[in-house]
Amino acid sequence: MRPRLLLASKLIIRHGSIYGFGSFYKITLIQKKIFCTHPRMPKYQVKIGIIGGSGLDDPNKPIFSYRSETKRENATNEFGIPSSNLYHGTISGVDVVLLSRHGSGHIINPSNINYRANIEALKLAGCTHILASIACGSLTESIGRGQLVIPDSFLDRTIKRHSTFFDGTSNKYSGVCHMPMEPAFDPHTSKVLLQAAKDLCLEVREGATVVAIEGPRFSSKAESNAFRVWGGHLINMTICPEVYLAKEAGLLYAAIAMATDYDCWKEYEENVNAADVLVVFQQNISNVTDLFIRTIELIGVENWDQDIKNLQELIKSSNVSRNVSC
Repeated sequence: MRPRLLLASKLIIRHGSIYGFGSFYKITLIQKKIFCTHPRMPKYQVKIGIIGGSGLDDPNKPIFSYRSETKRENATNEFGIPSSNLYHGTISGVDVVLLSRHGSGHIINPSNINYRANIEALKLAGCTHILASIACGSLTESIGRGQLVIPDSFLDRTIKRHSTFFDGTSNKYSGVCHMPMEPAFDPHTSKVLLQAAKDLCLEVREGATVVAIEGPRFSSKAESNAFRVWGGHLINMTICPEVYLAKEAGLLYAAIAMATDYDCWKEYEENVNAADVLVVFQQNISNVTDLFIRTIELIGVENWDQDIKNLQELIKSSNVSRNVSC
């Protein structure tokens, strides 16, 4: 690659630092000029929102480099108060923001989570991506307890939640937006998750359909079997509307699901209960932590400009109020 000649003063003023792709540029200073071997500075600096119990904020592990905290009241936006304080910092040199989906101490049930406020808070904090962890029941023999899965689609059976930013109450999200949900999860970010798993020699299943139920109750046996017939592989209470709100907000969203039980469809298996779910989740949380750390490292060294631009253009083209003249 032929180096590009740039004025150092111009680069510093424009970008604030000689930094890009999650790593420092290799530069040579010659008479106030630099030869930059990177093709270009990315327009968008990556910042990753982390939602769910990932173990990244474990005080006993020096993983998360803390910078600041935004009290949840101060992170209030037009959609309300987010579930928890926002914790700003870095992981492997990449900017991240941690948010607890159920609040500190797991005090908010799935139906009462303000998903819109959570997503908007991360958007306003400057996030470009969201990595989410979810505990799930398995609806198939091929996914056992403790198995990690990268989902690629969903069946939404929730009924009590705000399901769009474009509901006519927001000036920021105005109009009627018919957002395509295939792919439901960002494929590029999901591929990075998969690569991170390979790097760590973790067994991770690629592709699964998550059935989102309202909760907080678990399924009946009839429901569980019906979801299996529909093609569901996992069952969870929080993936929706989180995944599609993130897409509406222009955030690249991917999730890692951990199977903790077999719901109640499987013969000769104990039916799901909250205590057992927590036990399995805690036994395997270190794998999620390691996977997220490696994923963050890989995200930080890529240029995401085109992905972000493509999603922004999709949102714009999906807004029929702005594209149809009546």
